[in-house]
Amino acid sequence: MLITGGSRGIGAATALLAARRGYAVAVSYLRDEGAAKRVVDEIHTHGGTAIAVRADVGREEDVVRMFQAVDDALGPAAVLVNNAGVLERQTRLEHIDEARLHRIFSTNVAGSFLCAREAVRRMSTLRGGGGGAIVNVSSRAAQLGSPGEYIDYAASKAAVDALTVGLAKEVAAEGIRVNAVRPGIIETDIHASGGDPGRVERLKASLPLGRAGSPEEVAHAILWLASKEASYCTGSILDVGGGR
Repeated sequence: MLITGGSRGIGAATALLAARRGYAVAVSYLRDEGAAKRVVDEIHTHGGTAIAVRADVGREEDVVRMFQAVDDALGPAAVLVNNAGVLERQTRLEHIDEARLHRIFSTNVAGSFLCAREAVRRMSTLRGGGGGAIVNVSSRAAQLGSPGEYIDYAASKAAVDALTVGLAKEVAAEGIRVNAVRPGIIETDIHASGGDPGRVERLKASLPLGRAGSPEEVAHAILWLASKEASYCTGSILDVGGGR
């Protein structure tokens, strides 16, 4: 299983759970090599197999190099988790410039497309592959729009939803299932990246379940979609949002 953005938050929780389920795991990271190494070391400590690969998923050459490194170390991935994603400080549309849009859409949209492309090239039975599963990490923001916060991030995740549905139909006959999870308010440090580190605490009482979710709860949903237990699911988008 290759997990992009696997050094922290939902990605790290998914990597650790996947290793416990018997997967050899590759985690990609952009800057925090130490965090990625800690995930890999924890997997090794428990007898698992894992590697970390540095890659900017918004750069085509990095994506190609990342998949080749995984091929060489572990063999072609049977599961891709498109988890790498970024957001920026909360603001309104009138303050969003072109450079910010490029940063958001390069990682969240182009990155998901490029990684899915490389996965399909390896998994497709039409190309000699053995099939596989792709799980995209979207966001409840894709449907809620995130007004006054980060509508650019929300729009990028709506594109991930469209990719999920369209690609699922495109490769269904080639042994590849494509699904997504849409996390809601989850206890990760991504909120600090948006300039609102107290967002979870501020919003949790408004959620129907009365609390934020954990990265591990999202990881369980991802692992289910990747598993044979979800063998008749493709093009599905599973909300993990506490009812929000």
